[in-house]
Parts: sequence; structure tokens; C-alpha cells
Amino acid sequence: MNEENVSNFRMLHTMIRVKDLDKSIDFYVNNLEMKLLRKTDFPGGKFTLAFVGYGDEKDTTVIELTHNWDQAEPYDLGNGFGHLALGVKDIYGICEKLEAQGVDIPRPAGPMKHGKSVIAFIKDPDGYLIELVER
Repeated sequence: MNEENVSNFRMLHTMIRVKDLDKSIDFYVNNLEMKLLRKTDFPGGKFTLAFVGYGDEKDTTVIELTHNWDQAEPYDLGNGFGHLALGVKDIYGICEKLEAQGVDIPRPAGPMKHGKSVIAFIKDPDGYLIELVER
């Protein structure tokens, strides 16, 4: 791609709504080794935003965890959202570690049925699927 075709756009973040913000932050920080980049309460709107990721927001795409204070029931995940995807080294070792930490792994590490990639799927505390792809 030549420099003239560089996009004016850049992916900033993906937002997901979470029921228990502390539990979600713990999951992403302690299980998936992300950093809590910032956390802000918005009392007027009765919500908190927490941003987690692997690097500074100015350079990398991150996840925005949105916690609405009055949300008593779990969110309906719907059928339009698919999953988040993370590249990992040693997928089998990572899955073993995550399983020991109590992470739900509905699709254990192994080769894709119709491809060459080695993948696994895990669930976060709200049931969002996260695909792990061995790199």
C-alpha cells in the first residue's frame, strides 16, 4: 500500500457492557495480562468506564468496559456480536493456566476444523467469547 492510500481512520476500542466491573477488570488484568489504562466514574449518568489493553490508547486498540450502576440483571449478549480475538504464544500452556484460574473454556485449544490455525475460545465473567489464536 502506498502512503497516499493510508486511511484517515484507526480502530480505537471495542465497548462491552459488564455487570460487575471489578470482576471484569480482574479477569482482563489478571487472566489476560492486560493493563487497566484508566477508569472514570460518571455520577450524573450513573455509569463507569474502564479501559483495558496491552498498550497505550494512542497506539493500540483497547477494550472499553462499561458498567451501568443500576443494571441488576446480566446483559443479553444477543446474536450479532461474535467474539474478541487475541493472539497468543503457547496456546496450550495459556489454556492450562487459564483453566487452573477457573476460566471457562468452552472450546479447548486445538486446530481449526477447516484451517491450519490453532485456536481456543474462553468466556469472560459476562459470557463474552474471546478467541485465542496461536501466533
